Amino acid sequence: MRILLTNDDGIDAPGLDVLQQIAASLSDDVWVVAPETEQSGKAHSVTLHEPMRLRSLSERVFAVKGTPTDCVIMGVRHIMGDKKPDLVLSGINRGANIADDVTYSGTIAGAIEGTLLEIPSIALSLFIDYEKHGYARWETPLQHGAALLRKLLAAGWPTDTLLNVNFPDVDPEKVKGVEVTSQGQRNHDKNGIVIVDREDGMGRPYYWFTFTNDHNPELKKGTDMWAMSEGLISVTPLHLDLTHQETRQKLAQALKAE
Repeated sequence: MRILLTNDDGIDAPGLDVLQQIAASLSDDVWVVAPETEQSGKAHSVTLHEPMRLRSLSERVFAVKGTPTDCVIMGVRHIMGDKKPDLVLSGINRGANIADDVTYSGTIAGAIEGTLLEIPSIALSLFIDYEKHGYARWETPLQHGAALLRKLLAAGWPTDTLLNVNFPDVDPEKVKGVEVTSQGQRNHDKNGIVIVDREDGMGRPYYWFTFTNDHNPELKKGTDMWAMSEGLISVTPLHLDLTHQETRQKLAQALKAE
């Protein structure tokens, strides 16, 4: 099995090293094409108006000056030649990609691009509770990742669907199991982007986006957010077709009536 790895934290990210170890237990044909620098929050963006630089670090390991989407395109269509990968793995992200995160995430985007190229694709992330301790429990995906991937590959999933895997912020032996979840939704009155307003040395304003992380006690059971709070590994199937069919049919009937 030929596997392509990418991420959005960059070529030197510790999560990518963990993912390489997991992939190596599944195959001896593993390729890495990852961004030269961090691309968090770039979502499914592609570089169109400037050239991309490609750097070879070692055999089958490459850095691209671009987004995770760029990396998957370069890996599949240029670097790996005539034999495309059988699997794309994106991650492991330092921080969860749950609920509304999936629309921002470069990690998810790497798996989206792989899916668009008709390659089974999985995004993987590790939840970190920064309010409690702020460090990443990389041993958790390292110990559970390979077995989970084998089970997912054996089960299979549709070609227009990607899998979003999130590991909880608990030690490996405290993982309570695996839950197939739905995408959650944050309460944006309590969890969302906050604008930090500052001034530079010349008195000119500048701004940072940051995130609040207030704990919401009303987590809906069966969602990815709930799974993280319960110490479960979350597996969420995400569909490329964003059409809301019920609304489409309702609008079609309303417009016909006119």
